[in-house]
Amino acid sequence: MKILIPIVFAAQWLQGCTQPVDELPGAGQWRVINYWAIWCTPCREEIPELNALDNSTELMVFAVNYDGQNGEALQSQAAEMGITFTLLEQDPGAALSIERPRVLPTTLLVNPEGAVTDTLVGPQTQESLLDVWRGHTAR
Repeated sequence: MKILIPIVFAAQWLQGCTQPVDELPGAGQWRVINYWAIWCTPCREEIPELNALDNSTELMVFAVNYDGQNGEALQSQAAEMGITFTLLEQDPGAALSIERPRVLPTTLLVNPEGAVTDTLVGPQTQESLLDVWRGHTAR
């Protein structure tokens, strides 16, 4: 499991970096953001598909815990769920100008410019996500 921990606050301040801490990593690439929770049964069913997507495509896949867990609690829950893709400790929703999802799982497709192109509600498969992504990149 990869973890993206926002310990960069001090480093950004010291280095005078202008990139906001809450900005979604991977600018310039297509990204998938999945909102999940330990109590969400459909999330558990979807995680292997997202792991496969992360491991076999150029898409960057990120996990956001719906309950706002972080630190050891986040790592423990992600391990129990079998998540091997990158965990975000901060919800990028504000940076993406989206509302907090009301249904889980919710998966977002974000284009290289940082705009949300699709909000997918309910469990996704690797193939369903690739179909949506290909619909944008085939144009």
